Amino acid sequence: MADRLYLDHAATTPMTAAAVAAVAQGVARWANPSSPHAEGRAARAALEEARRRIAKGYGWRHDLILTSGASEALAIALGRASVARRLVSAVEHDSAIRAGGGAAMIGVDGDGLVRADALESALAGGDRAIVAIQWANSETGVRQPIAELASIVHAAGALLLVDAAQMPAGADPAPIDHADFVVVSAHKRGGPPGVGALLVRDLGTLSPTGGQERGYRAGTENLPGALGFAAAVEEPEDIARMAALRVTLDDAIRRSGGEVVADQAPRHPAIASYRMRGIAAAAQLIRLDMAGIAVSAGSACSSGSMKPSHVLAAMGWRDPALREVIRISFGRTTSEEDVARAIVAWRQVSRETRDVLA
Repeated sequence: MADRLYLDHAATTPMTAAAVAAVAQGVARWANPSSPHAEGRAARAALEEARRRIAKGYGWRHDLILTSGASEALAIALGRASVARRLVSAVEHDSAIRAGGGAAMIGVDGDGLVRADALESALAGGDRAIVAIQWANSETGVRQPIAELASIVHAAGALLLVDAAQMPAGADPAPIDHADFVVVSAHKRGGPPGVGALLVRDLGTLSPTGGQERGYRAGTENLPGALGFAAAVEEPEDIARMAALRVTLDDAIRRSGGEVVADQAPRHPAIASYRMRGIAAAAQLIRLDMAGIAVSAGSACSSGSMKPSHVLAAMGWRDPALREVIRISFGRTTSEEDVARAIVAWRQVSRETRDVLA
């Protein structure tokens, strides 16, 4: 597998060496952090130190609930916020839509940006609500104007939940400055799978349940995961370098006849979706996988399936274009050579697949 090229970091990114070492240290601290004896107290101290480091890494000065990942964090916020209504944008991750339990959808424009008028309309004349909005969409990379949307949410007396699972620590102060809840995930940022966090501005806005995490979560704490998360967050990511690589790929795919999804919208530095006209995403993925390159498509990042993307559908895409889009995402280890190889593979797959179809 050493010669394969991994370009699906938005789904999960390889653990950093520091995170691996921290997890090993956590495993050595085998005691239950909730136990009252000396071993348990030592584990508790390590857990609380990891909590402090994770919060510091994101610049968060309020409470932090450790979770099993972003999905659980979304479920806690949407399920237990002290409000009567739940609203989610039409391009949210599947886990947010599920956690919303029939929440009202907020419309987006053709670039996938939440429409301010739709948000205002959804908030008007109703009981207090919580509004879930992704910092950057996990399929298209489109970034939402969090500060602008937060002002609308708060003017209506509502709470703002920002899914920042895809956000590198320090990439944007807006969620930290303006959100009431922020969801973060370790395995998107070089940490271990199975751990994330819900950053909470005011615990009084949540109904407590469970015996752990100050009463806001059930189950034994994942000390190795928390230590690995803290180590990963403390390793800086070169955001400008990843953005430059994405721009290089964007330009090459345009010149090759491909289409960059939401080309004019603000986007994640390392996530983008591309359409290869006339060729199904499934065919593209198979050919790229055979060429040794791992990418994703549709809603695969959220469901593990190849079903059509509800995100693109909400943006107004229809068949056959809806089924012709793949996602490519970079990470810390992605190089200029990797992008050059991806460009060559894209052109080759496009040419060869068209020849087969012809």
